[in-house]
Amino acid sequence: MNVTAAARAAGISASGLRWYESMGVLPPAERSENGYRNYTAGDVSRLRLVLTLRRLGLSATEAGRLARETFDGTGSSAELPVALQRQREELARRRADLDWLDGELRDLDATWQATGSHGRNRHRAEPISVLFLCNANSGRSQIGEALLAKIGGDRFRAVSAGGNPSPVSDMAVTVLSEVGIDWRRACSKRVEEVTGPFDYVISLSDSMRETCAALPGLHSTLHWHLPDPARTDGPAEARLAGYRRVRDEVSVRMVPFVELALRTGATQQPASEFKEVFNG
Repeated sequence: MNVTAAARAAGISASGLRWYESMGVLPPAERSENGYRNYTAGDVSRLRLVLTLRRLGLSATEAGRLARETFDGTGSSAELPVALQRQREELARRRADLDWLDGELRDLDATWQATGSHGRNRHRAEPISVLFLCNANSGRSQIGEALLAKIGGDRFRAVSAGGNPSPVSDMAVTVLSEVGIDWRRACSKRVEEVTGPFDYVISLSDSMRETCAALPGLHSTLHWHLPDPARTDGPAEARLAGYRRVRDEVSVRMVPFVELALRTGATQQPASEFKEVFNG
């Protein structure tokens, strides 16, 4: 087949095919008697493999080498599978990053929608009540309660609870003390023990997400999915780092939440003051 037909079969332009050939990625095509290049089905198959490897992130040179060794049988039989597995892992990492970003966008939209629903209470005098939920009420939800109590002050009533409470984590207490919060007297509570009504119910674990909507009373629900720091493997310092990541992530989410909640449900306060409260 001629260059146009071969390029069309591979899904690229004729000039693209010639570029791969000029770079040595493809072997030079045989010439027919009239001097035109003549490509075979094998050439097209090799080019398709090269293009697939390129889409997976390999350079033209690396893709050409692997394709050549695969078709000629000159390379290690394990090299191509290893390269493909490496690319699968990279794609999985990128997919996880995109899923995380999608979750962030959905959480931001939910926060905006939820806080916007309280505009009718803009001039009320009582604090904005917020319930944080996670399964054990030992780490994530305790951190959420503590940070809101510090950042929001007396303009918020922060409460936390869990479906299956266990003692408050010493590591949660430690990472909170690092930002000036004494949480040594905190205790875990069962959902049934906390008193509403609540303006917002925020779940920090997937297992408690449905509980938010099932709670009685009119309230807005948010889901801030965070990994359970208690499941972090490794020595104590690695596990402590897991609690620090949760603390920092909750604080990042908390500042815009507080700002929006106050703007739509109570008195306003500049963002700079929230940051000073947390950093101070």
